[in-house]
Amino acid sequence: MGFGVSMACAVGALVAGAGVLAMAFPGRPEPWPVHLLRRAAATAAWGAASVYSLGFFAVLMSEQEFGDGADSIPAPACRDGFDPATVEGLSHHRSSYLPLRFDCVREDRTVYSSDSAYAWMNGASASLALSAALLAIGAGFATELRARKAAVTS
Repeated sequence: MGFGVSMACAVGALVAGAGVLAMAFPGRPEPWPVHLLRRAAATAAWGAASVYSLGFFAVLMSEQEFGDGADSIPAPACRDGFDPATVEGLSHHRSSYLPLRFDCVREDRTVYSSDSAYAWMNGASASLALSAALLAIGAGFATELRARKAAVTS
């Protein structure tokens, strides 16, 4: 399911990106800067949703693996792929969906991340969401500016 949601968001980002590229061809809608800003905002928003859903379902899957079966405590995400010295003294884990993370905690309170990919997922989704917001605000500003210019010339 997580992969499906991420794929749907990625397809949405590709469709919105194609809309942005379509602005380069003749016959584009007027006023084209506003449409371009809106389409770019949609592309960034879909991209942010795609990256975030990928990380969201990765954390959710790590949470579901914990306590599910014979060899599931401590969390498999904290044990698999790490050397025995790193895993030694593992007591519990902490997870978060905002920001995305799945941290493994040892008995001496030191913490290590189960996957370094959460850092780039957090950064990418935050920067894409911020870009989408700024582009949407820019489109609103361009529309307002255009309306004011039309009112002055009338």
